[in-house]
Amino acid sequence: MDALELLQQRVSAGRLVAPAPTAEQREVLFQAAMRAPDHKLLRPWRFLTVEGERLRALGELFAEAAQHQGGEVDPAVLEKARNNPLRAPLVVVAIACLRAHPKVPPSEQLLAAGCAAHSLLLAAYAQGIGGMWRSGELSFSPHVAKGLGLAVNEQIIGFIYLGTPEKPARPAAPVELAPFVSPW
Repeated sequence: MDALELLQQRVSAGRLVAPAPTAEQREVLFQAAMRAPDHKLLRPWRFLTVEGERLRALGELFAEAAQHQGGEVDPAVLEKARNNPLRAPLVVVAIACLRAHPKVPPSEQLLAAGCAAHSLLLAAYAQGIGGMWRSGELSFSPHVAKGLGLAVNEQIIGFIYLGTPEKPARPAAPVELAPFVSPW
């Protein structure tokens, strides 16, 4: 697959099963992430990998976070939170690490971290690894951030679910460009 085909054909894979990416494949994923556009080479990101029994621990952390939102929580919501990380054999927590810099504002650092996560997803697709970037309320939960050991200058930008696609990838639907591109 050439680079342009990869960029134009990548799709998310919602149903992921074992095996998780190998150590060699993970090396490629994280090396690709390190090539994201990055003003002043701050590398304002880091990643946590979660697999095996730690997926259940992450699910418990998610359930606790749901309970911290206040009020009575439907047991079905708690069960869903507990099971969310079990949808893939590997979950990569993408984290933006923002710091004061005279030439690189936090917004630019956040974008760079997003680019690193996207590069990781592209590298997964290029290797035949299924991937899905998920976010939602739990990405913004102070309880989840604390449970994962994030510093005050860090924020979760997404949970990247990785594994073997349960079924072949659906073809990427063509996109009409006119609504998104225009001359000035």
